[in-house]
Amino acid sequence: MTATDDDLVHFEAHGAMPLPAARSEGFVDNDGARIWYATSGSGPAVVLLHGGLGNSGNWGYQVPALVASGRQAVVIDSRGHGRSTRDQQPYTYELMASDVLAVMDRIGIDRAALVGWSDGACTALILADREPHRVSGVFFFACSMDPSGTKPFVATPVIDRCFSRHRQDYAALSATPDQFEAFVEDVSHMMATEPNYSAEDLCRLSVPVAIVLGDADEFIKTEHAAYLVRSIPGAEFIGLAGVSHFAPLQRPESFNRQVLGFLDRTG
Repeated sequence: MTATDDDLVHFEAHGAMPLPAARSEGFVDNDGARIWYATSGSGPAVVLLHGGLGNSGNWGYQVPALVASGRQAVVIDSRGHGRSTRDQQPYTYELMASDVLAVMDRIGIDRAALVGWSDGACTALILADREPHRVSGVFFFACSMDPSGTKPFVATPVIDRCFSRHRQDYAALSATPDQFEAFVEDVSHMMATEPNYSAEDLCRLSVPVAIVLGDADEFIKTEHAAYLVRSIPGAEFIGLAGVSHFAPLQRPESFNRQVLGFLDRTG
């Protein structure tokens, strides 16, 4: 698979590569929501957690690479995203971490590596904090752990194309296809106010963590990534050249190489 989509022109028009046929898929009821998941391949489990406003289909370039490496790839639509529903509770990363744990319990995964992108990275690290015995490592891509780590928002054509794709996917997949604007407002409130981890909170993390950031990320400060590496015991930094917040779509081969290298190092 060779793909380069730095400007997200292909992604806006067509989405990512379609996910492969699932080995299993379904819904798990958890705390007022029905959470959709699918699994592919077999072997050590890797749970892929997408970014805010997206869905599991955004991992279309990553799932085949994980399966080819002899691993089981698990994708999950975060509550209110994709095929998953929600109730009237506000979005929180802790609530979404509980959804991930519920899926793991349903499909019998005792321990998994977590690959998180943006909001999914927050969810992954919070789950690793709450349930470290269930997490073998966290590939933490393109996120902050407190609001000070984000840059002021500046719209760009790349961001606009990604947002356009998210709007199309929401209309096609959601149980509430006419509520996209309210969905964006509610998720954006969570992003602006959470998470709120202090350096002391970060110090108690006990699983292997890679802090990963593209050198042209539109949202996350480089100095915040450096702070996370200093604050999380044993954390490593992985810089991705020539990409932004959307590296898994822009240059998937390069991104996948870093994911697989981290998984090989952490078992």
